[in-house]
Amino acid sequence: MPSPTTAPPAIPPETAVAALLAVARDLTITDLTQRQAFDTTRAVIDLSNTIGHLLCVCAAEMDRLGVATQSGGKIKPLLIEMGLAPVVADRVLRIGRGLPAMQLLPGYAEDGVFPIEHLDAIVAGLGHVARRALDGLCDEEKRDVESALIAQAASGATPTEITDKARALGNEYATETGGLPAAEDRTLNELSLSKVEGRVRIRGDVDIVTGEKLMGAISSLSKKRPEPDGSEDARSTARRQSDALELIVDAAAATTSPFVTRPNNHVNLMMPAADPTMSYLQSNGPVTAATAALLACDAGITALVVDNQTVPLKMGKETRYFPAHIRKAIIVRDQCCIKCGAPARWGHAHHRIFWSNGGPTDLDNGCLLCPSCHADVHHLGWDIIMGADGHPWLIPPASKDPRRQPIPAYNRRTMTVDDKVAA
Repeated sequence: MPSPTTAPPAIPPETAVAALLAVARDLTITDLTQRQAFDTTRAVIDLSNTIGHLLCVCAAEMDRLGVATQSGGKIKPLLIEMGLAPVVADRVLRIGRGLPAMQLLPGYAEDGVFPIEHLDAIVAGLGHVARRALDGLCDEEKRDVESALIAQAASGATPTEITDKARALGNEYATETGGLPAAEDRTLNELSLSKVEGRVRIRGDVDIVTGEKLMGAISSLSKKRPEPDGSEDARSTARRQSDALELIVDAAAATTSPFVTRPNNHVNLMMPAADPTMSYLQSNGPVTAATAALLACDAGITALVVDNQTVPLKMGKETRYFPAHIRKAIIVRDQCCIKCGAPARWGHAHHRIFWSNGGPTDLDNGCLLCPSCHADVHHLGWDIIMGADGHPWLIPPASKDPRRQPIPAYNRRTMTVDDKVAA
């Protein structure tokens, strides 16, 4: 009598993944035909999508089992410590937590049909539509929405286009059920700040009213201004808008309204005693010597000289700031930014001879520059001299004018030739 067939023992998932990893690492891709290159790339994309789904499932399983809590931590920091970028850690957790409640997407995810960016857009999209409906969605409605978003993804749509589709569906459900349209829902508002290669990346999504206020403020503060030689503003639209954002932040910090909490935008500049050129900002890391000088010029900063253990050796004194009476005198003389003509209320009082180089804090050594032009002077080679007429003059970098001919301050560019000669 034949013995019953015994099923082979299941391979532990960690063993199977380790074997797959070993094969992938040993794979060498050279001397392919065009067809082989295409087929291999297609297979690698499918593999990548499948691995992405497995990553989401594993992350959710770690979360369910409380792996991170056993050491007193949370799952996202643990995933980051294991090697994921913060944005990827957020994404895989959203997908891993959202997939079990979905009816159609898990099958597509297991087959590697979509990358995790598309999976994330579909999961988030379904949640968005459900929140728009006044009483949520029934199972049939969820399936319909899920199917529509999957079809959108399968058509070749980008994650952004899938999100747009979800918002359109959400508006339909809000209209039909009396729910709140996404454009007016403040509970969806979000703003994230992340450090990327020494810079700060800003991402946000706000309701229509907040957006209208922000766009109005940005628009009013980002109008084009002529260059000192009369040519069109060389700044891109994106640069002008980022400059406007800085003005808004500065204005918020200066407010005296009792109804507004003044933001803490004080800056600590750390200056290593062994090598001051390695200065860095306490929150955001290393800066160049030029930026350190810019901050020391007129920003609300404290310069701290520190030893190799970050122990302060000497605190910078804020005598670098122009006192009110000198700043008023500078405004009376310059009237506006001497480079572009921006209003005086936007201006920084700039030390012509940098304070860090021994420049005095007095009227003859000061001039008015808006934040954008202030950065140009410190970083792009513009020099400022004081003319015999008692007014500042700009000397452009050689890249702008090989002869480096002096240009009068903005409020004095109607001077006659004789006036300029006399100056």
